[in-house]
Amino acid sequence: MLLSAFLFSVGLVIVLTKQQALFVLLGIELMIHATCLNFVVFGDYDAERQQGQIFVLFILAMVVCETAVAVAIMFKVRQHCGTLVLDKLRSLREA
Repeated sequence: MLLSAFLFSVGLVIVLTKQQALFVLLGIELMIHATCLNFVVFGDYDAERQQGQIFVLFILAMVVCETAVAVAIMFKVRQHCGTLVLDKLRSLREA
């Protein structure tokens, strides 16, 4: 539980402090994996049904799809704008 809380807090700090879109995505991934670890730990209390482990499999499948789409979007934004710095990309809203 403490490891999961530590990983989640590190991911949250990364999301809140970094300016590069790739690091923000890495922080989000770290937070999702911390919650998956939490599901596995809590799922161990009911070892017969293993609902936590099954739920983690669905979460990881969703995370793989989400990461593929996010990386593809980041490649196109980098190709179009030339940067992935979030402060510079905010000007796209005004254009």
